[in-house]
Amino acid sequence: MNETLATKRTRARTPNNPTTTGFRVSDELWAVLEPLLPVHVNTHRFGGGRPRVPDRRCADAIFYVLRTGGQWEALTYTELCAKSTAHDRFQEWVDADVFLSFWQKGVERFDELRGIDWNWLSMDGAMTKAPLGGEKNRPQSDRSRQKRRQAQRADRSARHPDRPGD
Repeated sequence: MNETLATKRTRARTPNNPTTTGFRVSDELWAVLEPLLPVHVNTHRFGGGRPRVPDRRCADAIFYVLRTGGQWEALTYTELCAKSTAHDRFQEWVDADVFLSFWQKGVERFDELRGIDWNWLSMDGAMTKAPLGGEKNRPQSDRSRQKRRQAQRADRSARHPDRPGD
């Protein structure tokens, strides 16, 4: 094993900068998010298994990835939780519509605080066919994609018009 990987860190970690830890879920936000999470059922045949990483730590890791736009692999360099754990929990929560419900709660809360004029809002989108989309079985274009003798042979030698057989 590589000695640099086996040795422990000799200097203390630098304290986290509040600007870079803004992805952490606040107590107020956690109070909204926690009731939306699915109840975990232990499927281990003897009721044991490895202890589950707390949902709040996984939420911190998920919001870290979402906020920074980084890859799940970036979690390897944090002390939040393992990348595979965070990604598995993210997929579990997506399947359980946690983020959709969380967004809906946010919209409801905004409506309570500031008010949303639902009569004024409009949907940004169209339910019509693209005007220049063309037909599925459209006729061939009026010009070919290759000029005469533009393609090369399989042996990659150029074609010469003065050679027989070309």
